[in-house]
Amino acid sequence: MTKTHIKEQERLIKNLYQYEIYNSLDFHSFNLLNESNQAILKELVKMKDQIDSLISDNLFNYTIDRLNLVDLAIIRMAVYNLLKKELPKEVIFNLSIEITKKLSDLDDEAQHKFTNRLLQNISDNIK
Repeated sequence: MTKTHIKEQERLIKNLYQYEIYNSLDFHSFNLLNESNQAILKELVKMKDQIDSLISDNLFNYTIDRLNLVDLAIIRMAVYNLLKKELPKEVIFNLSIEITKKLSDLDDEAQHKFTNRLLQNISDNIK
């Protein structure tokens, strides 16, 4: 996993977060993405219901609407990558954990541990 790949995933997650805020892809930073990343984000948005269903089905004593939007964007990106099967799941997990540590952890490690457990559950249930 290169630093460039990590930056691209982080950029996609930030745009996915903005999509959730605006409920549209009509925002400035989407237009700054390269064509490949625009296509990925459009596909991810089309798969949002399927992805959210997988997330919801694998949460324990928690609901998807309780997830903060940054964490939800990170998890959605990871689930999309798990479904696409273009990267090994270990790489997807590590990437998600690193981005969670950077964007979401409150110095207590709880969020990235939660994300890791959730992604493991989802991965185990994807055929």
